[in-house]
Amino acid sequence: MARAPRRDEIHAAYAGSFKSGAEERRLIGAVAFAATFAATRFVTHSIRDGKGPFRNIAPGGRHIHHMTFGICGLIAVGWAWLNEFGIGTGGPAASRTTAAVYGAGAALTLDEFALWLNLQDDYWTSEGRESIDAVVGFGSLLTIAATGRRPAVEFLRLGRRVLRD
Repeated sequence: MARAPRRDEIHAAYAGSFKSGAEERRLIGAVAFAATFAATRFVTHSIRDGKGPFRNIAPGGRHIHHMTFGICGLIAVGWAWLNEFGIGTGGPAASRTTAAVYGAGAALTLDEFALWLNLQDDYWTSEGRESIDAVVGFGSLLTIAATGRRPAVEFLRLGRRVLRD
């Protein structure tokens, strides 16, 4: 019977999957993008249906759209990367954090693509479909950039080692 891989073996397989920090950032950005989009859709549907603890953010009666937080995240990551924080300095934690914020910010912004394209709040209308198209298009590009054969090869090697032991 095969044994379960040890934590250090999983870590080594993950670390061996990337030739560079850029490869790891692409994967983290893509995962953060997909997870944030899914969470955002869950929250927005919950708000619309009046379920759960979620509510619109409306200080002083002005509705703050979630793309605002996405734009702020993208601006922050752009500033950090212009100053080489997360890509040249700051170490792996900064690199991973900025990649995750980039993916999340892009998802929050593109989820409301129809709003900034049409300059009206059409999230729940047929025009709101443009946001889904934008998310699928950009998400596809992120996925293509993030996937490669190296992670698959490293984890297959780990699997063969585990089965041999």
